[in-house]
Formats: sequence, C-alpha cells, structure tokens
Amino acid sequence: MATLAEALRRHGEPYLAQHTLSTPQAKAWRAIVACRTAALGGQLLACEGCGHSHWQYHSCRNRHCPQCGARAKDAWLQGRLAEVLPVPYAHLVFTLPHSLNGLYGAHPQWVIHTLFACTARTLTEFAAEPKWMGAAGGAPAFSLVLHTWSQDLRRHLHVHAVMACGVLTPDGQWARPARQSDYLFPVRALSRVFRGKFMAALISAHKDGRIEHDQGQEVAWRERQRALYKSDWVVYAKTPLGGPAQVLEYLSRYTHRTAIGNERIRAITQHDVAFWVRADDQGGKRTVRLGGAEFVRRFLLHVLPTGIKRIRHYGVLASGCKAARLAQARVALDMPAPRPQAVQSAQDFMARVASIDVLLCPCCKSGRLRPVAQLAGLAHLPAPGRSAARSQCRGPP
Repeated sequence: MATLAEALRRHGEPYLAQHTLSTPQAKAWRAIVACRTAALGGQLLACEGCGHSHWQYHSCRNRHCPQCGARAKDAWLQGRLAEVLPVPYAHLVFTLPHSLNGLYGAHPQWVIHTLFACTARTLTEFAAEPKWMGAAGGAPAFSLVLHTWSQDLRRHLHVHAVMACGVLTPDGQWARPARQSDYLFPVRALSRVFRGKFMAALISAHKDGRIEHDQGQEVAWRERQRALYKSDWVVYAKTPLGGPAQVLEYLSRYTHRTAIGNERIRAITQHDVAFWVRADDQGGKRTVRLGGAEFVRRFLLHVLPTGIKRIRHYGVLASGCKAARLAQARVALDMPAPRPQAVQSAQDFMARVASIDVLLCPCCKSGRLRPVAQLAGLAHLPAPGRSAARSQCRGPP
C-alpha cells in the first residue's frame, strides 16, 4: 500500500538536498517515517490457540501523521458527547485570500492566531445582535477548526466553524435565531466584517513592527493593502446540520484530518506521487501527479508551528466557563442533567463500535493474542532522509 511515510522515504533525499527543514517539520518527518515500525519499539503478540505470532509496533501520535488521527479523533469525540445541544447546527467556512500566503510563510503564528481571533469576534458580534438571534448580548456556542490545505496540497488557509443555532442570553434563557431555526447570519455581511477585522489587525501589526510585509517596502505594502480591501473574502455557509448524532459525525470529518491521508495516495513511483483529489460535489475523484520533491514540499507546507492549537472553542463552550454555561443551556432547553454513568456508557458504546478487536487472532479468528516479548525503540530517531538501523535499539531484534 502506498503511504505518506513511503513517499517521504523515497523522495526525501532530493528534497532535502535543496531545502532545510524547520524544527516542527523535522519532528513530524521523523515521527511519520517511524510510525508503527520497529524504530518505535513494540511487542510480540502470540495466539493462545493456534500459535500464530506477529509484531505490533507503537504509533508515533504525531498530529500530522495520517495513521494516528483516527484514535485521537475518537477520543476527542467521546469528550464532546455531553456538550452537543438539541438544536440545529450550522457549518461556516472563513477563508483568507491566497495573496496572504506569503505573509503566512513569514509569520505563521501571527496569521493563525489572528485568523482565529477575527473569526471568533465576527461570529460573537453577530450573535449578540437581536436582529439575528432575537436577544441582545447572548453567548453563542461554536468551535473552530483550522485547515491550511486544498485538495491538491496547496496552501489554502481557512477555519471551519460549527455553531449552534441560538444563544444563551444573560438571564440564562436560550434564544433561537430571529428568522428561522436553522439560519444564522448573511454570509456577505459576515465576509465584510471578517475582512475589516483582519485588515485592522494587519495594519496595526505592520505599524507596530510586529510583522514585515513585502520586506518593509511601503509602496508595495500600500498596493497590497488596497488589493486586499478590493478582493472578496470568502465566507461560505454549508447546508445546516441536523441533530446531535449528525453534528458529531460531521465534526469527525474535520477535527483531526491531516493534509493527506494514506487512502488518497494511489501510487509512488521513482519520479512522482499520484493521489486522488475531489473532482466535484457529487463525490467524483480525479488523479493528480506531482514530482516526488514537489509532493514533499507541498505536504511540509502544512506542518504547523509548535504550540498551535487547531481546535478552539468559544462562548458557551469556552473552557473557562463551559461547565456553568452548559448547565444553564441544558436547563433552558429542558435537557435532563447528564448522569455520569450514562455518559460513560455512551463513551464505551462509541469506543466499542468504532474500534477493531486487535487481540483477536487474525489467523484462527478465535484465539486471543497475548504479549510474549517486548522490543524497545531507538534512543533517537534518525534524521530525515536517513534509515533506522536496528543495531541502535535498546532491546532485542
């Protein structure tokens, strides 16, 4: 099976000959290549019945690894079970113009934090308007998820917003949207306000010297500023979501997605990498081929700086006040108080139906696997572009 790790192994050296990796990129590269290999260590599992045995190696748990996202996604969703309200949900997407990609390359942390902040302030201000939500000063409930890629791995900065249709009023009531139950705000108005907030932050940061845009050339800066004001900043509202089950299923598509999954990689040759991209809204696909070094370059565009949180929660769901505000929202919506035992049972059920019984023998299909030997991982993972030698391991081969 063609995998991202194999693409890095095969085409890494040509790329590294011309480029230097940042620390987060090097860390992600090492982890992805070593994931579920002997380099990370593991255990030998043997069947009690038929005697079959095989090695099971450890996962890297890096957030950019396509092999590790499913388990992290399931754990995250289990934590969200008690937070979904019995109201319609809407999905919106806030996108930065591609002309800001260069700024992101120079100041990624500033761009990401500003994108989150401006999106959150825009949604919060609209939610506080009585003409949209039917109550003044209400607290919305929404989560933002950052994506930096397009289907063909180009840089495409945007956040997905999943928002409850309604707000918690200052007096503890739940106010529904003023127009219709599953309609939030007009996207053109959102776009203009979002653009204004981001541009104000950009101008302030440029004036204070916190960022250097166009290498400090004032003429080029003013031209870029005028162009950004003239262009349309895309805010897209997708089809309204249904009840809690659909919301959780929908969230799972976005929360822990990586730039490209192994299932999309079709072939890796000596010269290029072929992968699927979405061709239309009906599920059609087409194949894109990139030279090996170009594929590696595009993937590395989406390794996030250290410390960046891709998923953030606001309003009712903000961590500092979530317990109290969610309790108020449940009372206002006549929801029964969640019982710890019931929540735990729901979590166990989700884990059970989503997981595979890894201890069932794949040979006889009836015996149970038990660990009979341990293998320690490498003391230090090899640098990108170099292979791991088992002689460096701290355990038996």
